[in-house]
Amino acid sequence: VKIWDIPKHLLTRNITSPKKELLGHVRRVGLIEWHPTANNILFSSGYDYKIMIWNLDTTDAVISNPVKILDAHKDVVLSMSFNTDGSLLATACRDRKIRLIDPRAGAVLQVASYKSHRVNKVLFLGNVKKLFSTGTSRWNNRQIALWDQNDLSVPLLEEDLDGSSGLLFPFYDSDTHMLYVVGKGDGNIRYYEISPEKPYLNYLMEYRSHLPQKGIGMMPKRGLEVSACEIFRFYKLIPAKSLIEPISMIVPRRSESYQEDIYPLTTGSQPALTAQEWLNGVNKGPLLVSLRPGSGAMNSVPQLLESQPLVKTTDLSQQQGRGGRVPLEDVQKPREIEDSRKKLKVEAKLPKNEQMCLSNGFDVFECPPPKTENELLQMFYRQQEEIRRLRELVNQRDVQIKQLELELRNLCPDAGSY
Repeated sequence: VKIWDIPKHLLTRNITSPKKELLGHVRRVGLIEWHPTANNILFSSGYDYKIMIWNLDTTDAVISNPVKILDAHKDVVLSMSFNTDGSLLATACRDRKIRLIDPRAGAVLQVASYKSHRVNKVLFLGNVKKLFSTGTSRWNNRQIALWDQNDLSVPLLEEDLDGSSGLLFPFYDSDTHMLYVVGKGDGNIRYYEISPEKPYLNYLMEYRSHLPQKGIGMMPKRGLEVSACEIFRFYKLIPAKSLIEPISMIVPRRSESYQEDIYPLTTGSQPALTAQEWLNGVNKGPLLVSLRPGSGAMNSVPQLLESQPLVKTTDLSQQQGRGGRVPLEDVQKPREIEDSRKKLKVEAKLPKNEQMCLSNGFDVFECPPPKTENELLQMFYRQQEEIRRLRELVNQRDVQIKQLELELRNLCPDAGSY
């Protein structure tokens, strides 16, 4: 396995030397997967039937010792998929079995060996604790199946699609709960909606094209055109015309403003864990970002350095002299004291029936402080949305005031002298 470093300004010349080289498989490597939340953790699978876990957080250019070898398969691994926090790994093997593995312990937790479903691809469906697989039936029809993560003995449902021979590639968007099934060798893309209750899988539509695809990739959510309500984008490889065709999935809406209901917080580009933290057993979900233009989507943690200091300047300077950064725990207590003082002042001014202040459906004073980075991020964007809403309200009031002033001048021509 060779790791290449792509420059930020893309390629201007041919790259001939890799940044790192991983030596461990004795036969050809078929699959590689990056860990979804840990930095520099790579999984590779080869035709030696082994899955190797690599820690790239090292200065060595050549790494010959993987941190873990998973030797649980007796044939070639055809597909690998992680759950949201990367604590579980699902694999599809040529022996027609689906395995649910704890990658750090190397233990096989569940095995699905359903005879009427010969699996080719397997995919975790976000946080709904379900697996989705594609394969073939006993009669060689292309087939899809849905599994309960905690019980792989029998699928929740299985459905035959058609009699074509090409593989089916599944793609899942956890933000919109949309599942896309792409057929190799044909031009079709089927859309489904995943629901937590029966029937679980709801067929929506099918994109059809007369140009068959040999392969297909997807654009990360951070690269979508949110002003056009684009929720997914494929890149389709068409060998007959030697080109790559983009295919956009767009929600038809007339408004050009940001549609928050179809763009919830999504996975950012920054890792949530270091490689060593994950190897030590820490699990953490991905850091989330907003796709709203101008909201700093590439920063997974909001930068709050411009806000008013929460403690005295002398205290901050003493803290910075000892370490350079102020720990969140040291700032928390003064913040709580300041918040309690503000609350007492507001309650003293407001009447009893108006002491409850709601903002976007939650109590600003009674809302507990965020405990995780994701909660902090959600609170940050919620406050930004509230500020934007209040600004719009102020602008509307200004317009109403101007209109009333004009009406008053029309009714009383001498009112301008008062």
